[in-house]
Amino acid sequence: GTEKLLQSPSFRPLFKVHWSVSLLGAAGCFLVMFLINATATVVAIIFVLGILVWLERRGLEAAWGDVRMGIWLALTRAGLMRLKRQVDPRNWRPHLLVLSGAPMRRWHLVELATSFTHGRGILTVATVLASESVTLERKRKLEDGIQDFLSKRGVGALVRVTSAPDPFTGSERLVETYGLGTLVPNTVLLGDTQEGEHRAAYCRMVEKFYFSKRNVLIVRDNEESGFGNRRLIDIWWGGLQANGSLMLILAYLLQSSIQWQEAKVRLKMVVPDEEAAVDARKNLAGMAERTRTGAEPHVFASNGRPFFDILHESSRDADLIFMGIARPSAGGFEADYAQPRARTEGLPTTVFVMAA
Repeated sequence: GTEKLLQSPSFRPLFKVHWSVSLLGAAGCFLVMFLINATATVVAIIFVLGILVWLERRGLEAAWGDVRMGIWLALTRAGLMRLKRQVDPRNWRPHLLVLSGAPMRRWHLVELATSFTHGRGILTVATVLASESVTLERKRKLEDGIQDFLSKRGVGALVRVTSAPDPFTGSERLVETYGLGTLVPNTVLLGDTQEGEHRAAYCRMVEKFYFSKRNVLIVRDNEESGFGNRRLIDIWWGGLQANGSLMLILAYLLQSSIQWQEAKVRLKMVVPDEEAAVDARKNLAGMAERTRTGAEPHVFASNGRPFFDILHESSRDADLIFMGIARPSAGGFEADYAQPRARTEGLPTTVFVMAA
């Protein structure tokens, strides 16, 4: 019950208990209370309801401010002090930092991040202003404007506006310093860069994110189709030990959101030949069953065909594609990223995933 209430991504039971069972149990408790002592039960209910109405009318407010704010601060402090540096994998959830710039111009990043974190993690939407002369007052006004923009669209997120000589330096500083105690963003979500002259600085920035022990999600948006019908999610599988486990949990989180709840996840893998495909299908099906994510395994024998040709042919009908990219060696990410970026041109919206 507690796991379900917390909406932990790792809680994927084989069977689910309908809410009516809990309602029936509550009704049974009230019935037993009345059977034991009907008068005491009625008095207790009236007493509790009376306190509730009284507190609501008072609003818990006094001359020194809203008491509820003090309660939330106390609870927040207590929670932060008890959080451990190392998080149990069973309790992992994405705390996303979205480098959106002006969110109204890159709304697809905020929309995707909201589907990952809704009710399960903390979302921060960040904007870096390319000027260090921006006043604190202007930053606060921009933060208030973005917060209002997000709230009107039903997005529950924190907002951060900072400034730096350039957006890449500012983003690096933000990832290094943003957070409170052990509660820091564990995943950075950003868009791809279309400007060739900035690609080297962009790739150095992504490297620093990775070496700061952050998961990195690079979203290459298909401007024509966007997220399509939100019905088909393709994961190109490279194994649980690489980026596979992160891609699998992200796809599961998407399926758990309102926008993607009708989506089907296809788990795809390419092997050299049909002989290898027999074992691969068996292993992939077993893994999908053990993780209880509902993913459908698909194995392709390349027989000499290039991987990216199979990718284009198989995933052209997808609405979203997850694809792992190599973990960078220092200074080598620009070269590593060049090929998958070039060879995925024209595909549906693709998320390149690099797990920390």
